[in-house]
Amino acid sequence: MPYVDGFVLPVSRKHLERYRLISRRAGKIWREHGALEYRECVGDDLKTKMGLPFPRTVRSKPGETVVFSWIVYKSRTHRNSVNARVMKDPRMARMMTDEAMPFDLKRMAYGGFKVIVDL
Repeated sequence: MPYVDGFVLPVSRKHLERYRLISRRAGKIWREHGALEYRECVGDDLKTKMGLPFPRTVRSKPGETVVFSWIVYKSRTHRNSVNARVMKDPRMARMMTDEAMPFDLKRMAYGGFKVIVDL
C-alpha cells in the first residue's frame, strides 16, 4: 500500500500567492525525486460544526486561511529515500530560509500515514 505525508498549516491570505508559487516549485522537486503525487489545497469551507475545525487545530489568526497538503509515495521506505534526496536538493535549501517561508512552521501539523483503504 502507498504511504502518505500529510500537512495542515495556516497561511496569511496576503501571502497565499507566494505560498502557491513556492509549493508549485517544491512539488516539482518532490516529483522529480520520485513522489507519486503532490497536492496543496486551500481552505474553502472551514466553518464546520462537527469535530475540531482545521483553523482551530493550527491556531489560525484573523487574515489567515488553512492549507491541507499531502504527498504520496510507494512505501515508507520510498518516502524516506525521496525526502532525503529532496532535503539535499539546493533548490529546496533556497526556498526554506526564514525570509522565504510565507507561514509559521511552528503551527504546522505534520505526519506520515500508512494507507489502510485505497479505492
